Amino acid sequence: MSSYLAALRGLNRNVVRYLLAASLLGFGFDGGVFSVLFNLYLLRMGYGPELIGQVASVGLFAFASACLPAGPLGTRWGYRRIMILGMAMMASCGITIPLTALLPAPIAAPAIMGVWAFMYTGMAFFFVNAVPFVLELCTNAEERAQAFSLQTAILALAAFTGSVVGGLLPRLFAAWLQVPQELPLPYRLPLILASFMILPAIWIILRIRHANVVAAPMAAGSQPAPIAETPAANADRPTTPPLRALSPVLVTIVLLCAVRFFQVSGVATTSTFFNVYMDTELDVATSNIGLIVAAARLLGVPAALLTPYLVMRWGAPRTVVIASLISTVALIPLALIPHWAAAGLGMIGVTALASMRFPAFMIYSMSLVPPASRASLAGAGEFAGGMAFGALALAGGFVVAGQGFPPLFLMGSGLTLIGTLLFYLWFMFPRDKRVPVPA
Repeated sequence: MSSYLAALRGLNRNVVRYLLAASLLGFGFDGGVFSVLFNLYLLRMGYGPELIGQVASVGLFAFASACLPAGPLGTRWGYRRIMILGMAMMASCGITIPLTALLPAPIAAPAIMGVWAFMYTGMAFFFVNAVPFVLELCTNAEERAQAFSLQTAILALAAFTGSVVGGLLPRLFAAWLQVPQELPLPYRLPLILASFMILPAIWIILRIRHANVVAAPMAAGSQPAPIAETPAANADRPTTPPLRALSPVLVTIVLLCAVRFFQVSGVATTSTFFNVYMDTELDVATSNIGLIVAAARLLGVPAALLTPYLVMRWGAPRTVVIASLISTVALIPLALIPHWAAAGLGMIGVTALASMRFPAFMIYSMSLVPPASRASLAGAGEFAGGMAFGALALAGGFVVAGQGFPPLFLMGSGLTLIGTLLFYLWFMFPRDKRVPVPA
């Protein structure tokens, strides 16, 4: 931990500012308050698992679809500009979506889906462009590895805090308003409050100054004017790959996206339906659900901080495979043992190991393509992950309604295993074709 604190102090100021802004998003949206309360809010509105799955899938499909143009938009207009646009969309939709329930019943559900899809489009704009944005802010390969692992750890810590706070807020608002906690209002107000957390994050990103990420857009047909750049920017200047290199790069991106689609399946099933399962099947209090989710996020912090050392010791591909295999096993008690402790253990395992797998996968995958293709790989990877989340959210609602929760969690475990095997066969076998990656 002391070495990581020293590494954090050694990061340049722009990277630290980005990490601070990302932590505010993690607190409110990416694993924090919204992740704990939104599905429970829909349950309090009288909707069932089918509608919850449909709402989640609409947003995730919108996220996946927006990931493909998000990278080119960032390349054309500047990564920072598109990130700020995405954050503004998230803030406005996060404030609006709890209020859509006040609309007449026939149009309330479609309105929730529409605003949710628009919010996830903004999320895609932010996270796709955050990858090349951070790469260009870093000055060397060692700082990049530290930045990616620290980002995962800080997001997990922010999500932990948001989960604890999110689990407690409905009870506090219910006591303050003197209304039963089973009503939607004690859930609606915390969602609106969490959305305002993005506003200071936008201000922080606006303070980042970097020539290569805030370049002004070019007029059609004009040539880029020379700009002063830092050595880091020169090292990462996108260059057009030769024609003969396009095909191998495209194949690599497609293979990585296929692996990503299957590997995130376990996380997709738990993140969408865990709180619904705990609330409807196991009758666990909202505050306790928040604590369990918070514990999962908190354990993601040391898991992410260990990743560079595991990459150095085992290599990035082996780290990805080991984390994915353990995730496959962690889903089994969640599926087969109908007890809150077993479910919580499975959730904690899947979430913590995802914090280990993701930075190792990103470090490795970004090393397989030239700098000019990193934004495209980031967009395509998020597209594949969003499609997996969306498909499992849509299918999961109907599986739960017809068969219950155990088949859904077993399906997530099986798909994660398939992704692990595909990654091993394509990128680790035969051994002499593995690509070495610096820690």
